[in-house]
Amino acid sequence: MTEATDTTGATETVPFFSTGNYAPVRDEVTASDLPVTGSIPAELDGWYLRNGPNPRELTDHWFAGDGMIHGVRLVNGRAEWYRNRWVRTESFQDPFPLYGNDGIRNLHASVANTHVVRHAGRTLALVETSLPYEITNELDTLGAYDFHGKLADSMTAHPKICPTTGELHFFGYGSLSTPHVTYHRADASGELTINRGVEVPALTMMHDFALTAGHVVFMDLPIVFNLDVAVAGQAMPFRWDDSYGARLGVLRRDDPYGTIRWFDIDPCYVFHVANSYDDGDSIVLQAVRYPELWRNSGGFEEEGKMWQWTINLATGVVSERQIDSRSVEFPRIDDRLAGLPARYSVAVGNGSLIRYDLSSGSAQEHRCNGEPGEAVFVPAAAGRDETSGWYMAYVYDPARDGSDLVIIDASDFAGKPVARVQLPQRVPHGFHGNWISA
Repeated sequence: MTEATDTTGATETVPFFSTGNYAPVRDEVTASDLPVTGSIPAELDGWYLRNGPNPRELTDHWFAGDGMIHGVRLVNGRAEWYRNRWVRTESFQDPFPLYGNDGIRNLHASVANTHVVRHAGRTLALVETSLPYEITNELDTLGAYDFHGKLADSMTAHPKICPTTGELHFFGYGSLSTPHVTYHRADASGELTINRGVEVPALTMMHDFALTAGHVVFMDLPIVFNLDVAVAGQAMPFRWDDSYGARLGVLRRDDPYGTIRWFDIDPCYVFHVANSYDDGDSIVLQAVRYPELWRNSGGFEEEGKMWQWTINLATGVVSERQIDSRSVEFPRIDDRLAGLPARYSVAVGNGSLIRYDLSSGSAQEHRCNGEPGEAVFVPAAAGRDETSGWYMAYVYDPARDGSDLVIIDASDFAGKPVARVQLPQRVPHGFHGNWISA
């Protein structure tokens, strides 16, 4: 929370997400032939889309705002257009509650404000409490998508696409009855093929999970549904629970209905996994870890830092270590290496992007001259490693109260961006996005 002073000199407490570049924009804009400083690489042909909350009316939590996609179309060395559009979910014009009076979840009640992904020819706007909503790459909403009637559950905002098989792995959570979590898998063509329950003791807030070449790893962590908070009408009815414990659940991908092995870890919370991979008899998982969160409120008083867990499947022992002491969030890798050993992960720091060399533990900074959002890696057409390509991120410039799409050469990460695309309005701080190649 922050303090604001009105014209009488009195102060009032206002939520951070209604001030500065967290505050929503009010208009949907279309602009063509955007000004560019530097040169956009000619081979970049596609759409950079990023999702985030942009409430039309003030909410009581940053996570509860209406979803808005901000997109830039790049082609032939030009920034052809910028657009921002709210995701028109079924509850957009006439909001209705997530849970009905009978306690049954309405999966069409959605703000679709967290991520946007592409799989099997569909672009999906995601929030973890509801069904995905299909959109076009020009940001028109097509409607809720339930995998042709096969998905009777929500879809995590962090699905994983296996680079080897093309399968889409995801889960849904939020059911007040058991199982509280369900694991799903769709094949490369988009056909939903697997739905299996994941037994956890209570309705835990499972925001992300991990995928390796051979395993799925679930994170059962001690932020759980709190009935008192829900009855009070708060948008985010989850709180830290000291009695719940923390554990990682490992499921073999070749035995999707088999036993999940659970491994206890020190209590913590993880919003975002950087990567995970198999290493002999072990699984290595790298993520941003909070020592605790949401003990008394839904705020963000604690800092997240990059950590690594190693799960030894032969001995049953889990080792944990901190990779870095800097406060970071939104780690991303080259998605072609999802579930495989990746050398680099780029996260958002304080006024910078930080690229971790996960093999050596070293880190490199790109100072942004502003406030960056999540950085997405776009591989060059002939690029075979993690330095052949570019990172893209929206960066807010407080001096002019505006935003740019910044393009950084991955082979010169600390250097000057190769291009800055000036946008016609600022892009509020948000969550996640992707590059969609044409």
